[in-house]
Amino acid sequence: MQDFTKHDQKLEFILRNAARIFAEKNYHSTTMRDISRATNVSLAGLYHYCKSKEELLFLIQDNCFGRVLESLEERLAGVSDPLTRLRIFIENHLSFFAANMAEMKVLSHEAESLAGDLHTHVSSKKDKYTTLARRILKEIQREQTSVARVDLTVATYALFGMMNWIYNWYDPRGKLKVAELVDNVTRLFLRGFVAGLPTEELDFAPAAGVGPLSVWRSSREIGE
Repeated sequence: MQDFTKHDQKLEFILRNAARIFAEKNYHSTTMRDISRATNVSLAGLYHYCKSKEELLFLIQDNCFGRVLESLEERLAGVSDPLTRLRIFIENHLSFFAANMAEMKVLSHEAESLAGDLHTHVSSKKDKYTTLARRILKEIQREQTSVARVDLTVATYALFGMMNWIYNWYDPRGKLKVAELVDNVTRLFLRGFVAGLPTEELDFAPAAGVGPLSVWRSSREIGE
């Protein structure tokens, strides 16, 4: 058991450093030699823990989704109120990734860098996580009396967009604490930026005649 613990700690050390380098250089520009230098683990030693760079990326993604899912399911057990469940979901996600910012960037940027069975395995965990978020939002929607409802797919991915973007700007060591981040994101998502605005002022109709826009001028405009 002691040997396994040492192996597990060494692998976690390698994965954390690999995630940092993938986040800095991107996965495709990183070599196993880069990771070897950063960890002071020989190439032979690295290959003892994983067979390839792709397996390293897989282990980072699989480990992150596995841990965040396991923690979430434990915290949601026995909680029935949908708003409380959403608060737990947001807090669990943000607190985990605020402590693992490099991993969050890797998950966001390298989602399609895995192939075959490795991609399928990680995708199944990601789908389970996304489905759980959607289910919570659907539970909240059921309790709404308002007729105007936001599309659940839009709402689900908008929520993930808010939470996953933090690696670009949030500093866990800054003035804004994780608890405050969770509170602000939850209130912003649930109430909107302009709380209490009359419903009719939010009932926007698509502008007539507006279609897909291109950065290039049309041939008709060029000929004029």
